[in-house]
Amino acid sequence: MGLRITDQIEIADWELVESFVRASGPGGQNVNKVSTAVELRFEAARSPALTGPVKTRLRRLAGRKWTGDGAIVMFVQDTRSQARNRELARERLAEMIRAALVAPKRRVKTRVSQNQKRKRVDEKKKRGEVKSLRGKVSD
Repeated sequence: MGLRITDQIEIADWELVESFVRASGPGGQNVNKVSTAVELRFEAARSPALTGPVKTRLRRLAGRKWTGDGAIVMFVQDTRSQARNRELARERLAEMIRAALVAPKRRVKTRVSQNQKRKRVDEKKKRGEVKSLRGKVSD
């Protein structure tokens, strides 16, 4: 029961490790008794499903969630339900990987034309002449 990212990419079970811990914050006795928060660990650096460039983009997107040994750790404690937190963690991981799959478009350098440069200088000269006429009138 792996995690399907796209039609071609599926994360295997051995790459995902889930552990459940007690959530912090309000919740009464439920917080003290039930481990509802989920910590999902994905071994991204060792994943055969992802290519090198995708792993590089994923590392940049993950930020502080990326560990030193190349894993992504998602910690979710949004709801009081363990099953819902588990779903949320998996969805967030899938969204992050989908975002890393999209390669950014290369920026095409453009140059300012000679005509545009000439127009800009002419406008500056005209504006300077107008301002110079504002000075004191001398006899």
